[in-house]
Amino acid sequence: MEGRNGLSKRRVSPVLTCTVTCRTFTAEVFMAHNAFMEKESKKERLEARLTPDQKKYIEQAARIKGTSVSDFVVLSASDAAVRTIREQETLTLNERAREVFANALVSPPSPGKKLIAAAKRYKERIRIQSP
Repeated sequence: MEGRNGLSKRRVSPVLTCTVTCRTFTAEVFMAHNAFMEKESKKERLEARLTPDQKKYIEQAARIKGTSVSDFVVLSASDAAVRTIREQETLTLNERAREVFANALVSPPSPGKKLIAAAKRYKERIRIQSP
C-alpha cells in the first residue's frame, strides 16, 4: 500500500519497549560497567584500516566529545555492539503473529505422543541420575 508521498505505507505494530526507569537503570549499569572496565587493565588490541575522510570525521567527533580518538572509537564500537546484540535478542511480531503467540501461551495445545514419550524418557533419566 502506498501513501500520498509514494512511499510504502506499512502498518507498524506496537512493540513493548523499555520504560524510562529501565533505560535509566540500563544507563546506570552501563556507566558502572565502564567505570569498572577503566580500572581493569586493557590488554586486548583492535586494529582497523580507514579512509582519510573516515579518520577526519572520527577525529572531529572525538574532539567534540572531548575524548581521545582511541576512547571515542572504543566507546562507539562498544555502544554499537550492545545495540546490535539487543536488536538481535528483541522479537518483534506483527499483529497476527502476536495473537498466535499470546493464544499459545494462554491456551497451549495438548502434548502429542512424541512429546509425552520424550517427557517420560527424561523423567526416567532424572530418577536414574538422582542419588
